[in-house]
Amino acid sequence: MSRNIVFAVALALAVPSGTAAQDGAPTARVSIAHFAFEPAQLSVKAGTTVAWVNHDEEAHTVTAVDRSYASAGLEQEEVYTHRFAAPGTYTYFCALHPHMTATVVVR
Repeated sequence: MSRNIVFAVALALAVPSGTAAQDGAPTARVSIAHFAFEPAQLSVKAGTTVAWVNHDEEAHTVTAVDRSYASAGLEQEEVYTHRFAAPGTYTYFCALHPHMTATVVVR
């Protein structure tokens, strides 16, 4: 992997929660670590893009209970994003480890 790609990936992972995406939409982050989503409940404004980052050595998914969005298996340090356009409560889980659950509340 070239240095530029490594730098770009490191920079993307370093962007803090609450910043704006390239399209100007707000973003928020959820960490996947120790077989849990952190925070377990996230409140965001409509239009926010949420980025999940897997920090575990095991693969995990981000799967909506209603199946309206789902990631493939995320390997360590891989990222999945989803934009929440409409207000509501969105519960999700890891399809590989169903005990892992969390919620996004969109205002």
